[in-house]
Amino acid sequence: MNPLPGWRAAFRIARRDAVRAKGRSALVVAMIALPVLGVTAADLTYRSALPTKAEELTGELGAADARFSATSMGPVKLQQMPDGVNWGTPRGAPDPTPEEQERPVDVPATFPEGSRHLTERSLPASVTTRHGITDTQITELRIADPMLRGRIELTDGAYPRAKDEIAATEDFIEASGLSIGDRVTVRGPDQSYTLTGAVELPADLRAESLYALPGSVIAPWQKTADRDKNILPPQASDPKWLVQGPPGAGVTWQNILAANEKGVVVISRQVALDPPPDSEVPMAATTDPYDTDAEMTAAVLTVTAMALLEIVLLAGPAFAVGARRSRRQLGLVGSCGGTRGQVRAVVLAGGAVLGGVGAVAGVGAGFGLTALFRPMIEDYTGSRFGELTVRPWEILGIAVLGLVTGVLAALAPAIVAGRQSVLESLTGRRGTRRGSRVLPVIGVIALAAGVAVAVYGGVAGDTALVAGGSVLAELGVLGCIPVIVGFLGRLGRRLPLTPRIALRDAARNRGRTAPAVAAVMAAVAGSVAIATYTSSNAAEQAYDYSPNLTPGTVALMAADIGDNAELPRSRAAVEQSFPVSGGRADIGRVWAGSDCSVYYEEENGCGTLELVKPTGKGHSCPLKGKGAKELALRISADEHKRLMNSPACMDENYTMVAFGTGTDKIVVGGADVLDSYVKLEDPAAAKALAEGTPVLLNSAYAKNGEVALKAIHAYNDRDKKNRALHPGKARITTDRLKVHVAPDRYAATPGIRMIMPEKTAERLGLHVEDYGSFYTLNRDPTDAESQAAHAALDQAGNRAYLMTSDERLRTDDDTILLILALFAGVVTLGAAAITTGLSKADAEADLTTLSAVGAPPGVRRSLSGFQCLVVALTGVLLGTAAGLVPAVALRLTDLRAALADMREDPMESAYTPIVMPWETIGLLALVVPVLAGLLAAGLTSSRLTLARRAG
Repeated sequence: MNPLPGWRAAFRIARRDAVRAKGRSALVVAMIALPVLGVTAADLTYRSALPTKAEELTGELGAADARFSATSMGPVKLQQMPDGVNWGTPRGAPDPTPEEQERPVDVPATFPEGSRHLTERSLPASVTTRHGITDTQITELRIADPMLRGRIELTDGAYPRAKDEIAATEDFIEASGLSIGDRVTVRGPDQSYTLTGAVELPADLRAESLYALPGSVIAPWQKTADRDKNILPPQASDPKWLVQGPPGAGVTWQNILAANEKGVVVISRQVALDPPPDSEVPMAATTDPYDTDAEMTAAVLTVTAMALLEIVLLAGPAFAVGARRSRRQLGLVGSCGGTRGQVRAVVLAGGAVLGGVGAVAGVGAGFGLTALFRPMIEDYTGSRFGELTVRPWEILGIAVLGLVTGVLAALAPAIVAGRQSVLESLTGRRGTRRGSRVLPVIGVIALAAGVAVAVYGGVAGDTALVAGGSVLAELGVLGCIPVIVGFLGRLGRRLPLTPRIALRDAARNRGRTAPAVAAVMAAVAGSVAIATYTSSNAAEQAYDYSPNLTPGTVALMAADIGDNAELPRSRAAVEQSFPVSGGRADIGRVWAGSDCSVYYEEENGCGTLELVKPTGKGHSCPLKGKGAKELALRISADEHKRLMNSPACMDENYTMVAFGTGTDKIVVGGADVLDSYVKLEDPAAAKALAEGTPVLLNSAYAKNGEVALKAIHAYNDRDKKNRALHPGKARITTDRLKVHVAPDRYAATPGIRMIMPEKTAERLGLHVEDYGSFYTLNRDPTDAESQAAHAALDQAGNRAYLMTSDERLRTDDDTILLILALFAGVVTLGAAAITTGLSKADAEADLTTLSAVGAPPGVRRSLSGFQCLVVALTGVLLGTAAGLVPAVALRLTDLRAALADMREDPMESAYTPIVMPWETIGLLALVVPVLAGLLAAGLTSSRLTLARRAG
């Protein structure tokens, strides 16, 4: 028997039913199309943004065939891989001698005969801007040559054609405030150039650099430096050569082997794209390949499976409601002799029809949105797409996935429809069916087992067990959702009318509510898991970060010894240009004997100053020295963190030395240093400094309220003035000073261990010199303000420099968390909207009855809002709980690795926090459900036209 006629009829019925129920069909198509759209757009963006090997070579070579460069090893024989990245001397060959390394390499002699070339050299430079001065990189390269197309593109103006012309990248022009036609001066040699054009690097849109003709910057700078010894010579890179081989020949592997014989490394487009066999590559035998395809495939399969589950959970209830509303039609099919299989075929055909429409719509919309937002995506990634890369088989697979998802979503409703009797279908009776008692038990068991497996995997360091246990736990929660939804009906006994009806409707129609709640839960669980792990990892990185300055401050320091007379001008320059708030805090440096900053050439030719650290408990760090490893084996990560943050261990692993203090980290200053830099608001500490008592920030150096200050007053014979005042042998003193000890948390203050009043230093026979100032900033300085400040310092004599905070640039963590929250929020709103729409379509009789008995018009609207709120809030709360399982388990895996490293080296941090992303959770748990309820209520009509009573 040929089944095709039966399926043809089934598809015809399904198509007509889809056209008849436009609203429900649009919901199903949207839920299938949206994930297909997302996957299509992600595939196109990933394939287009990820440069191919050919695009990488274009970004590096432009239109040239190859790049030739010498190494620091001299003209010795080399070996390289075809990609030109890995190279070295042949195995067993002796290292080149210093004489060989100094010998020049004749790189042009290795070019293929008949080729032409361009030279390229770069150097760092300080240049003038509209706002002041900034540091950048200048490249000498004839960028107008067609050989550079694809690597450097002109966006405005003209290419440099003369030696007094220069071009800049768009980002440099924006940051510097310059315009085409302005003059740019290279500081040092004071060479000026006219800015003729703006260029961009398609492979690096964020580059800030300048381009000049060969011989227009480096050579004149070197001549100026040769004439004036006060000008530093240019620090230019070794030259590189971009080569275009003979027409039709390019640069071959044989050309590369010949160049390797003379100590030249080559990157060839032809060879990189079509590498020779390993048998022709001498270096291939020493290179181990590394392949991550298996891990990438596993990740892609996991994401695909979760997306498939998401769509099935969301679209399944729509098909169930559709099958229920078409039960009379399905009953007629059975009454006319149709088999249960043919009844199921009608429902499955509906899934195929809507799945196909959703897949086509999703793929088409994915192409359109990717093309529309391409400039924005390129700006975000920092590189231009070489082209919109389309892989037909991947796009076809995505479309087939949407089609299969529609069929799978209709599978369960089809089975249920096939089991109904013809009499029930024709009369419209739904029948009664008790909920499964086995499924919740299995769900609880799976939940407990999944949590146990995930935690065990985290403790054991097995990420496969973590992933498997997390999926099992989530499936266990899915099994428990019908019971949880049923329990919701009991919570509405004491609630007002509309929330009570909403809860009872959700409990009564579990087949519609549970999948939608599960879909919300799945989306939220994934988002919360990633957000929790991301937040925790960010907190760990923030803990490991050691700042060079107290956040929100800037330091002005003297550039050379004896420049204190110029500090007032430099201070005025900073105060006029930087967004400083309040007054400044001046500091000085202190030393004993002759100044080691000046008399450092002779051994023991200058004095020393040391803050002696006592020994014993509270002074010596237990994580360093004898017994440290044994202690590390016994303590937990939290105990290790407490010890690492104690004053005794604060300076043992890493200490930041600045402000002219040396390793003793003693500065001369007053109470204003406590206010502006240390951020210590303690009247007692300020009073102590005023009375001549030093303030100690690290209590481990104090014993009984005193510190031991050891000084060696050694004077150099070249230090005529001080030597005459201190003849004879070096004098060693150890003074015990009463100090005011700050709370332990101030031991981490960057660069300062103790603040000493100037009169105390002079009383001890120490030397003091004004060295700089601290300022408090009311905000981060802009590029223009930084450039203006550097220019003002230059005008003040360039005898001081600015130290700005090296706080890490803002990472993408906040962006990632926002994207995750938006994704989960959209899915939550979609699932809640679908369930609300289905419940409204499925409960028309109830709504008609409410209107008939005199219910106010607003009841219908508020009922839709509460139905939407129930689904969204329940799914979000369950998803938050489910998402914590993999996040915590993965952090346990990280903790295990951190503890292993700490026990190998006790000074290594083992801090592995678990930080909840409360902003993301709050957005999902509060804002999204309320927004879903308000949208549902606002979009629902409060009027209902009474229909004729059925029958």
